[in-house]
Amino acid sequence: MGEQNAAVIERYRKAVESGDMSQLASVLDDSAADDFVEEWPQSGERIVGIEAFRKINLTYEGATGTSPKMTVRRISGSGDLYVTEGTIDYGDGVPVSYVGISEFRDGKVAKLTEYFANPFEAPAWRADMVERMEPVGV
Repeated sequence: MGEQNAAVIERYRKAVESGDMSQLASVLDDSAADDFVEEWPQSGERIVGIEAFRKINLTYEGATGTSPKMTVRRISGSGDLYVTEGTIDYGDGVPVSYVGISEFRDGKVAKLTEYFANPFEAPAWRADMVERMEPVGV
């Protein structure tokens, strides 16, 4: 199953980087478990079933007027658990950091948990306790 899961992850990478929401929906159509669940903890939303996921992806651009593009920074994992890190450009110039956790069961994506974080200015009070680095960009 590990090689099969890795192949799904690679198809997912190509789909999200293309910015084509229908291509992303197609990847999960082919690889989602019957009881697929996606969770967005920051907004308190749970998407139950591939039909709901497909509908969200296929109506996204028309509903928002944007077509997000993702740059994948790294995918790590093996077996039944993979973590994707990247940056999403929603077209407004603000690089949104992304972490997605893909959980597989029997060669299918059973659960996807995604976290989205807008950039923020580091507070001055901890400047002497941290090492500065370049913020993540798109």
